[in-house]
Amino acid sequence: MAKAPRPGRSKTRLCPPLRPEDAASLSGAFLRDTTRTIARAGREAPISPYAAYAPAGDEDLVAAHMAPGTSLLLADGSSPAPADVVGFGRCLLQAIESMLARGHPAACVLSSDVPTLPARLLVEAARHLLAPGDRAVLGACPDGGYYILGLKAAHSRMFSDIAWSTERVAEQTRERAREIGLDLVELDPWYDVDDAVSLSLLLSESTDDRCPATRAVIDRLKLHETVALRQSA
Repeated sequence: MAKAPRPGRSKTRLCPPLRPEDAASLSGAFLRDTTRTIARAGREAPISPYAAYAPAGDEDLVAAHMAPGTSLLLADGSSPAPADVVGFGRCLLQAIESMLARGHPAACVLSSDVPTLPARLLVEAARHLLAPGDRAVLGACPDGGYYILGLKAAHSRMFSDIAWSTERVAEQTRERAREIGLDLVELDPWYDVDDAVSLSLLLSESTDDRCPATRAVIDRLKLHETVALRQSA
């Protein structure tokens, strides 16, 4: 799920301690590293990489930050959806429907803000989804959201009545799966970078070779020193 990296519109919950232009640079690096992780996973499992982007018209800006071989599809919430699917849920459902419509046997929506995510988790998700029988795959975040949701059918109820951008998202998604009797497989938790706490965790782990683009931006902007100074001010 790729939002075009623009100052003042990207990773705004990181401002402060970051400046808007720094947050946008980091957002673009997250997208590069996340799509590279998808490409690595694709060498071990039959995974087709997409960047489900918004808003319309920002194709070139998003494409500039994608790993080679990543396809674009629009997921701006403009497609028809049930009345109880609102906000970001409409974008997620649109992405799932678009990928399934292209003939894939399953589809995942993945946060683009997981630059340190191990490729093994994506491989595991693919293997669960390619096994016989209907099911969902969920990877929860420590903040109560999720970094990945995989489905074999476009179950709109999985996106219904969800309090998006809150600590209740993952648990409400589990509830929706129980409501419709959908088997739910849970992956190991991982964090996405969307607030000062997760940014601090990223900075402590940024030497990881899974996120070279993110590490390069952190070093270029001297974010270790910058964040420490702004947090102490």
